[in-house]
Amino acid sequence: MTFHELYMALDARFPKSLSCEWDNDGIMCADDLSKPVKKVLITLYVTDEAVKYAIKKGFDTIISHHPLVFKAQKSLCELNFVQKKLISLIKEDIRAMSFHTRLDAGNGGVNDTLASELGFVSIEPDPADPIGRVCELGEEMSPSAFAKKVKKTISAPFVKYAGSRNVKKVYIVGGDGKDLIANAIECGADTLLTGDASYNAVLDADEMGLNVIEAGHYYTEYLVCETIENLVKIFDDKIKTEIFTSNKIEVI
Repeated sequence: MTFHELYMALDARFPKSLSCEWDNDGIMCADDLSKPVKKVLITLYVTDEAVKYAIKKGFDTIISHHPLVFKAQKSLCELNFVQKKLISLIKEDIRAMSFHTRLDAGNGGVNDTLASELGFVSIEPDPADPIGRVCELGEEMSPSAFAKKVKKTISAPFVKYAGSRNVKKVYIVGGDGKDLIANAIECGADTLLTGDASYNAVLDADEMGLNVIEAGHYYTEYLVCETIENLVKIFDDKIKTEIFTSNKIEVI
């Protein structure tokens, strides 16, 4: 497949129409859309380390969840850390694409992958916001027991929780989920599972009758890298793929 053919295949699965208005996902960097794709590096974030690894190992394509270019760039200069990465990729003939909020909202994306991994018996999209997922456990659990289950399942180094209600109906949003607390309550969830939320928002949610479990931004999203890898192989099984661990936050 060419770079553009691969992008269009992924775009058909996770269309731009699902992206939030404020988002900037899609093709991030491409000098020639017709170049064949032979080796793809998949990562949540296009960190400087990811760029250097792609160059060293001869990758021609990077696919990320978080956009490499999020804000408009007014120039192209190596003094800017985002622009420096763009320059490096162009010089080394590496192209990049990102699928952000559309991958959160899309069928089989970030939140469906997380929900499936946790073994929910029912997974439905939030009718008011396609990013969120409303899920039900087979049996009730204490918030402590559910938090421990999450921690073990996604190999998170830590999990924080607030609230004392039994967990049965869970609203899932990987990454930063504080803006969907009201949605979780409206959907009748007893628990919000997310990557992180602000301290004040968590306390307010508890007083409004909602448990909040925070399992880390990276750890609630990274599982989707394998989903992307599987899709690339379905589209073209000759393409070599590798997942790059872009987490840079250490816990002591």
